[in-house]
Order: sequence, then C-alpha cells, then structure tokens
Amino acid sequence: MQQEILGKTPRIELVDALRGFAVIAIVLIHSVEHFIYPVYPDPSTQPEWLNILDKGVYSVVFSLIAGKGYAIFSILFGFTFAIQFKNQQSKGNDFGIRFLWRLLLLAGFATLNAMFFPGGDVLLLYAIVGVILFIVRKWNDKAIFIFMIILLLQPMQWFYYISGLVNPAFVLPEQMNSDLYSQIIEINKSGEFLPFIWANITTGQLASFLWAVEGGRFLQTGGLFLLGLLISRRQLFLSTPDNIKFWTKTLIVCAVLFAPVYQLKVELSDPANTPFIINTIGVMFDMWQKLLFTFVLISSFVIVYQKEAFQRKISWFRVYGKMSLTNYISQSLIGAFIFFPIGLNLSPYCGYTNSLIVGCIIIALQLQFCKWWQKSHKQGPLEGLWHKLTWLGQK
Repeated sequence: MQQEILGKTPRIELVDALRGFAVIAIVLIHSVEHFIYPVYPDPSTQPEWLNILDKGVYSVVFSLIAGKGYAIFSILFGFTFAIQFKNQQSKGNDFGIRFLWRLLLLAGFATLNAMFFPGGDVLLLYAIVGVILFIVRKWNDKAIFIFMIILLLQPMQWFYYISGLVNPAFVLPEQMNSDLYSQIIEINKSGEFLPFIWANITTGQLASFLWAVEGGRFLQTGGLFLLGLLISRRQLFLSTPDNIKFWTKTLIVCAVLFAPVYQLKVELSDPANTPFIINTIGVMFDMWQKLLFTFVLISSFVIVYQKEAFQRKISWFRVYGKMSLTNYISQSLIGAFIFFPIGLNLSPYCGYTNSLIVGCIIIALQLQFCKWWQKSHKQGPLEGLWHKLTWLGQK
C-alpha cells in the first residue's frame, strides 16, 4: 500500500510527460507536412544551403518521430482507459457503457479538429477502434495479450501476402484513399472557407479512415490500445526496481532488433519492388520497425525519467501533456491559419526547415497558454468539457 501511494504521483507525472512528448512530436510532423497540404517552395528559388538543410531536416524528423508520437499517444489512450475502468470498478461501477458514450463524444472532437485538418483526424479512428477496449475490458491479461499480438502482426497484410503466394492471379484491393486526398488538396487550394470545412469533415475524414484501414494502421491502433491497457494493469510505469529492469531489457531488445527490421523495411519498400510486395510485407516491416523504435523511445524516457535533474528539465512536457486534447486540436486551427489559402497561405514560402521552425513556435505559444490556464484550472478547456460531458447525468 505504501509503495502504491508513493508511486502514484511519479506514475501520473511520467504519463503526462510522455503524452506531452507524443503530442509535440505530432505537431512537429504536421508542421513539416504543412498539415497534409503538400505545397512547398520551388527549390530553384532557394539558396543551395537551404535546400541541403531542408533535406536533412526531412530525413531526421521523419526518421526519429514519424509514426512514433502517434504510437505513444495510442498506447497512452489504452493506459488511460484502464485507469478509468479500475477507478469505477473500485466504486462498484462498470465503466464500459460510459466509455462508449465517451467515444461518441470523442468523435465530436474529431469532427471539430478535422474542420481544419485536411488529412482527416486520428481521433475519429480512436473513437471507432476504441470499441475494442469496451469488448476486452473484463478479459484476463493472457487473452488480451494474445489478441494484441494478433493485431500487431498485421493479419490483413499477411492474408494478402499468403493469398498472393497461393494464387498468382490474386490482385490487391484498390487503394482508394489517394484519389480522395487529391480531391481534398484541390479544394484546399481554392481558398474558399466553407468548401474547405465541408470537404475536410466529409471527404477528408473518409480518406483518413480508408488510409488507416488500407495501410495497416487500423488494426495496429487496436493492438496499441491493448498494449497500453496491459501496461496499466501491470503497473509498469511505477518507479520500482523490477520495472526499471523491465524497461532496460526492453530497450536493449528493441534496439538490437530495430536495425535488421529497419533494413528489411528499406529493401521491401524499394520502388523497384512490385506493389504487391510493398503493400503487404513492406507495410508489415514498416509498422514493426516504427513500433520497435517507439519502444526504444519509451524505454529510454522511462529510464532517464528516474533522474530528478531530467524531470526538472522536461517539466514543461508535463505541463503540455496535461492539456493534450486542447493542444492537439488547437494545433490544427493554428496550422490551417498559417499554411492554407484560407489564412496566411505560407506553404509556398516554407520549406521543411522553416516549417519545423513554425512548428516550434506553435508549441511555444501553446505551452505559454498551458502555463497560464493551469494556474487557475485543473484541466484544459477541452479536457474539462470532455470530462463534464462524460459524466453527464451522473449524481
């Protein structure tokens, strides 16, 4: 009991810091991508040193954090569910039905965010895939672990790959998301506000969902939710000697496996390969190498977080992470104003380097707002709204 009390605050702070890190990574990626608006300056109009720097920024940013922030965010979504479920269970309540209502509310927040994010919104994917957590909420750890492994192995891509081996005439299903994204981009270029909003919350959301299904992220997200659920049940974020040993072993294993898996991913994703190879085992190894590196980041973070000096230096991660929903949605609004024709339309003037700088400025502004808001509020504005609506009608 004493260990649980002593471990409670550090665990929550660690999760807040991790969540802050994840959302910061997402904001930086979105900024470099111009929030899925692929309009950039002509390299011939820029000095050569800036073109070289742009290539370096692109390589570093996408190698280090692309897909990793999302994965951490997804794991922590499952972790948070487990905490909420346990808290209600201790009171004799089943959080299941209330959680479904919470997912419906999340779909509303997803629509709000998608209004200014042309690529669709991951929160809608969470709202749909989150039903998996409702289904497994009373399963034992072993059953959840097996289900998690199945989802993370990318069964859909395995099915396609084996089907192609058995039947040489097998043809992969048509990828529909590309055409939808092209439609979105053309509408965004017009600079018309209402068509921009409508296209984003309709065609954009559909394109994003299809991309998640066709690219393997749909099932992976479910696996990551279950992984977060198990981490919470096993209390692996508590600061104990056994947990530190666990994360140290995880770091070593994932770091060793990452290099060969990444190399296989590079070879399988080579444009010289057939679309069949790229979209089956190529997708599998891409997902696996990102997951391995994600755990290199998480393990390193957990281990280093045990140092008080590190905790002090990244205390602003915790401040930022406590308002992750507010920061996630507001970054889309700010990004749309900066990069799109409905706003300042700076995309044609911002290469990867300048876009990364813009992302850092967005984070700095959000952080200042977080500090100011948290002086008088326990939760961020959207976090507070989500909480109130979640428990609507409960005495």
